[in-house]
Amino acid sequence: MAAAGGGGARGCPTVPLANGRSIPVLGLGTSHQGGYSHDAVVYALQKCGIRHIDTAKRYGCESLLQTAIKESGVKREDLWITTKLWHSDYGYENTKKACLESCERLGVEYLDLYLIHWPDAHILGKSNREVRAETWRALEDLYEKGLCRSIGVSNFLISHLEQLKEDCVITPHVNQVEYHPFQRPQELVDYCRSRDIVFEGYCPLAKGEALAHPSIVQLAKKYGRTPAQICIRWSIQNGIVTIPKSTKPERIQENCKVFDFTIAEDDVEILNGMHDGRHVSWDPSLIV
Repeated sequence: MAAAGGGGARGCPTVPLANGRSIPVLGLGTSHQGGYSHDAVVYALQKCGIRHIDTAKRYGCESLLQTAIKESGVKREDLWITTKLWHSDYGYENTKKACLESCERLGVEYLDLYLIHWPDAHILGKSNREVRAETWRALEDLYEKGLCRSIGVSNFLISHLEQLKEDCVITPHVNQVEYHPFQRPQELVDYCRSRDIVFEGYCPLAKGEALAHPSIVQLAKKYGRTPAQICIRWSIQNGIVTIPKSTKPERIQENCKVFDFTIAEDDVEILNGMHDGRHVSWDPSLIV
């Protein structure tokens, strides 16, 4: 990780991608679940120094983000904006059209990162592999044209990435997957690193399930931090780009205060040992 340049919560380091660009290691996730808070996004940008925003077409808040970003006064070139392509838009031509529509809703001329949201294609008469390859070729074209400055996937497992490797030219720059103390897919993390794919983790608090775990509560007391800060700091120390979601300004501020302490190696190992394989989000393991 590099020290903070332009972009990221105050003191937020960045992680280099294979294409030479750098992504802030901490971002603000958005979602259709639990609502969307305009005030919280403006607060994150203006008061917390957040410069990395993660969204998706499926969340339905791209146009709302455009309004919040404008109100924040933060310049486009200082932001890292990620959005995602939903399976209803998979396929070569549909993907290119969907990307332009996302840009329009967000009020931007380019995306910092565009992700295929989910490995299942739901297209009759075509295999998932065929559709993923066709869709990825559209992302490669969007990347070559500069409309997407980085491209990647989300919820892809090793098998999906291996197929993409055989079928396409450009290796994904990022794979965004569920990651928290109960779901630490180390084999997938190691695989991604072996191919220079940056691993990005969502649901770092396990949708709140991690916050009451006795070991995490105990570590929070030991470090004089909150359980959320322990989970986020652990994820970042494991080299994971981390995107906690919140619609509450005070929680966003709390989630950003993770760069002024370090969890000792022994305690990192305690958290690493909590993996039990549970998912609090989608499980892609049954998708071929």
